[in-house]
Amino acid sequence: MKIAIPTAEGKLALHFGHSKEFAIIEVDGDQINNKQMLEPPPHEPGVLPQWLTQHGVDVVIAGGMGGRAMQLFAHEGIKVLTGAPALTPEEVVSRYIANTLQTTENLCDH
Repeated sequence: MKIAIPTAEGKLALHFGHSKEFAIIEVDGDQINNKQMLEPPPHEPGVLPQWLTQHGVDVVIAGGMGGRAMQLFAHEGIKVLTGAPALTPEEVVSRYIANTLQTTENLCDH
């Protein structure tokens, strides 16, 4: 499984679409196997879901995300979690795979 997390200053970025870097973390069972930091293409509607699909992402964990992006991810078969805390990508993924990640409402204001 591959999990994508938008980052800013080494932690989960609160707004998905404005992130300058994404952590792509590979998980096997309950173990983190690999982490890549990738710079996304310029932000335009619909670009990030396609880009993350091309990288084989299964799950996106973000603080906030617009409704259109959430629909596009659903269309691609990618699970989306919003309202995640601004922790390091490894801590977010560790909590996710341990089923202890606590999320709040979608932090996106549109």
